[in-house]
Amino acid sequence: MKILLIGNPNVGKSAIFSHLTGINVTTSNYPGTTVEIARGYMTYRDKPYEIIDVPGTYQLDPKAQSEKVAVDMIKVGDILVNVVDATNLERNLHLTLQLMEYKKPMVLVLNMWDDAVRKGIAVDVEKLEEILKIPVITSNGVTGEGLSILPEKCLTAKPPKALSLSAADRWETIASIVRQVQNLSHRHYTFIEKLQDLSLHPFYGPIIAVSILLLVFKIIISVGENLSEYIAKLFDLVYTPVILALSNLLGGEGLLHALLIGDLNGGQINYEAAMGVLTTGVFVAFGIVLPYIVIFYLIFGFLEDLGYLPRVAVILDRLLHRIGLHGYSVIPMLLGCGCNVPGVLATRNLETKRERFITAVMTCTTIPCMAQTSLIMKAVGSRGGVYIALVFMTLLSVWTIIGLFLNRVVEGSTPTLLLEIPPYRLPNMKTQSKKLWMRIKCFLKEAIPYVLGGILLINLFHVSGVIAWIGRIFSPLITGVFGLPEETVATLIIGIVRKDAAVALLEPIGLNNMQMVTAVVVLTLYFPCVATFAVLFKELGIKDTAKAVIIMIIVTIIAGGGLNLLSRIFNSSIILAIEIAFVLLALLIGPSIYRLLRKFHKQREDCSL
Repeated sequence: MKILLIGNPNVGKSAIFSHLTGINVTTSNYPGTTVEIARGYMTYRDKPYEIIDVPGTYQLDPKAQSEKVAVDMIKVGDILVNVVDATNLERNLHLTLQLMEYKKPMVLVLNMWDDAVRKGIAVDVEKLEEILKIPVITSNGVTGEGLSILPEKCLTAKPPKALSLSAADRWETIASIVRQVQNLSHRHYTFIEKLQDLSLHPFYGPIIAVSILLLVFKIIISVGENLSEYIAKLFDLVYTPVILALSNLLGGEGLLHALLIGDLNGGQINYEAAMGVLTTGVFVAFGIVLPYIVIFYLIFGFLEDLGYLPRVAVILDRLLHRIGLHGYSVIPMLLGCGCNVPGVLATRNLETKRERFITAVMTCTTIPCMAQTSLIMKAVGSRGGVYIALVFMTLLSVWTIIGLFLNRVVEGSTPTLLLEIPPYRLPNMKTQSKKLWMRIKCFLKEAIPYVLGGILLINLFHVSGVIAWIGRIFSPLITGVFGLPEETVATLIIGIVRKDAAVALLEPIGLNNMQMVTAVVVLTLYFPCVATFAVLFKELGIKDTAKAVIIMIIVTIIAGGGLNLLSRIFNSSIILAIEIAFVLLALLIGPSIYRLLRKFHKQREDCSL
């Protein structure tokens, strides 16, 4: 028997699912988390029941992909559990009345009951049951309070009497129900609510958003660096003796030694330069990348459950509309800052194919994952703050160019942003811990094999002479256009497998300051890692993926060649100033100039007629 949890986005379905099944699913305070269907099993009275967490939807007239999935699942479900936000009864009941038309056994769960009480919202549960003719319970999805009676309610539920209503009649019915069952009492405006309004203020909101994002990345980089230092000491203390013993066992030379251990410098292991699977591969994954990943997902998970991310989407909506997107696209991009794979997957919940394509291309091309970002900061940061700024301003310039270009050439329109803004809630530490462990486990499962496999592949290519051969073929591009030595070919190849590992391997090459900036930018832009490419292919299909790859190659040649050319004419500070001016002008007046050109072109066509 299939029991479906269905409701609007951000009403706590995933939290209830976790309590019923015991499965550690991701719960977040922004719409779109459960784009993929989560399944689990609940045992009640010695019988198993399948529980399905259906993607959040506002209506059953499907437009977005998540809405289509929800409608398809309702058709095959046996019992519908409609999870409703008790603090926003009027909006949620619209879906409830639509669900009743399917004539399936149904239970209504008034979730976030604790928030309703705090806000002075009283709902007459018995009266609501009498009107709808379905069981109604109250719950707190975070603590699980009230959910113990849900299984019994599900098994005894009966199909409701369907109400065949037009859209206008449905809203009139909802208004009548709310007047009968809901009572609002006077209460004072709280500090948290004042803070919520301030974070959406047209002037203070962007300042708060930029400040929080800068603070977040400052904390991630600072704490990540300290953790990396401690892990490096732990490697020297515990892991180095094991590697040296294995090196002696292998005789200190030979093909197997080169592949597994790499080059040892007088018995002292330089983990970043040894290039062995068990030296560089293991150290890059656990000593450099993992610390930053842990801190990023810890902070990102906190902001998710706090309810701040939707506010960032609203604040950035106007800016993103200039490149053909709305603010909701910022969520896949923020996820891409941690890892591009979930960033691309999150584009599923965007309403149009146009938005999904533009967001996916911009995310995969210009947004480095947190592992890569941390290594960029490590590789470039020691050379001066201006070079770090130059790397990210170049990526922002490319981000702007791609957005403006795709907004003009990709057919379709951008819909108005309709996004749920949840109240601020203090995150549950148990849920935070589960989410952090899930994401770390996913990283270890997906990233580590690619890092180790990439190092092994590069070693094999190096021994067989393939890298030297590729270097000769692409020498005009690498050395001529980009101004980089042929040795960077190896890092570009490993970048296809794992970009963070590739950035770590740039340091031993001995690049100068602007060469390092160019190499890092080229590595970020030219091609996504294997895992991201596989997901991109799955989401966009072969035709759109081919278009995305062509865009990546073109912008890489332009950006890398442009940096090389500018570095021969100007110093780094002037280049940075040029890029800042370009981004500001492109975003502020670029769309206006385009509209004027279109208007002028149309007038000429009218005159010719």
